[in-house]
Amino acid sequence: MKLTMVGTGYVGLVTGACFAETGNHVTCLDVDARKIDSLRRGESPIYEPGLSEMLQANIRAGRLRFTLDKLEAYRDAEAIFICVGTPSDEDGSADLQYVLSVARDVAAALERLGPSAKAKTVVVKSTVPVGTSHAVRDLIRGLTKVPFHIADNPEFLKEGDAINDFMKPDRIVCGVEGPEAEACLRALYEPFVRNGNPIHFMDVRSAEMVKYASNAMLAAKISFINEIANLCERLGADVASVREGMCADRRIGNQFLYPGLGYGGSCFPKDTQAVVGMGRAAGLDCKLNAAVHEVNQDQRAHFWAKVEARMGAGGMKGKTLAFWGVAFKPRTDDIREAPSIALMVRAKKAGATVRAYDPVAMDNLAKDHPGLAERAPDMYAALDGADALVICTEWNEFRSPDFAEIRGRLRAPLVFDGRNLFRPEQMAREGFEYHSVGRAASGVKGG
Repeated sequence: MKLTMVGTGYVGLVTGACFAETGNHVTCLDVDARKIDSLRRGESPIYEPGLSEMLQANIRAGRLRFTLDKLEAYRDAEAIFICVGTPSDEDGSADLQYVLSVARDVAAALERLGPSAKAKTVVVKSTVPVGTSHAVRDLIRGLTKVPFHIADNPEFLKEGDAINDFMKPDRIVCGVEGPEAEACLRALYEPFVRNGNPIHFMDVRSAEMVKYASNAMLAAKISFINEIANLCERLGADVASVREGMCADRRIGNQFLYPGLGYGGSCFPKDTQAVVGMGRAAGLDCKLNAAVHEVNQDQRAHFWAKVEARMGAGGMKGKTLAFWGVAFKPRTDDIREAPSIALMVRAKKAGATVRAYDPVAMDNLAKDHPGLAERAPDMYAALDGADALVICTEWNEFRSPDFAEIRGRLRAPLVFDGRNLFRPEQMAREGFEYHSVGRAASGVKGG
């Protein structure tokens, strides 16, 4: 099948590459000439394991191409996937200007192709508030009488494991209005569900809601366990033991119930706020989702309070903090809404020198937050002469470090672990004063 992906961001690139991998001919359209040039060379603008290799293989095979030409991209496409961004406005509602701009471009292309062209399926892949796909449909219909089909097909990709998620999905959700769009999407996705996982066809508005409901639920689980962890600290309980006992209940499970610094990235913060915004527009106060977001943002402040309290009356001035991890999660270079950034900003404002190391996200840190942190060449160099280590991302290489090397490079053996990578008793044996999330501090003098 001939497909066009509009937008070469995270969703557009992964979707386009994976569809090309199964034999489709995919054109990716963007307005950024520099990005298109680099993509034509097989250079991915984002870090996602396996993506660069998949792009290069399908470019060589002639199944994947990149263009700036809108008419060229739309002319032969049987399905057009809208994959542009929907950033949050100041009030948390989704900004739809890019989605609606694509709708106008599609309408113009349809009008030029004329009514004799085979009807195309326009698929909204971007995460959009309920009703947006119908707004796209109505906008196109208002600008051309050329027939087309509308559908909504939300993505459920985890950064760091997106290709595996796409190639082996738990489920596929498609919102359609007629048999033509259903037949198109069924043909596209059947190669990905041969292991028996379902394709759910439903109405368009329900499909749009599925994405928000799913992300809101996962965000709620993260905020829940963080609130429980904070309560454990106050009451002298150990959140690791509490989590173990709680998650043994099969109704609860263990996914997304890890205490830490809270969620970040481009999805959970934006989508929980979008749910609140949709509720506000519909006259409904979405109190739970508002609280989930508030708890998440407060988690950074709660953790930072431990750092400040430990540093004592002298405060942060003249101190150096070493940060391990900048990306909001491992296996990605995405630093959007990353807890590390919030902590570094607080440290800088308090007068501390900030030094950071991340395996892949340092370029994004320098680009988006110039001057926020000194760049360390490796994880141990970040520690040299620092007063404490702050762990913000659970990269695998941080899980089994050389503790003697850490002690030797730090000015004092002081670790603040926002991801609970280590056991308190282990850190005490290694000679560290260790502060984590939801557990008592270990190695504290007199404690």
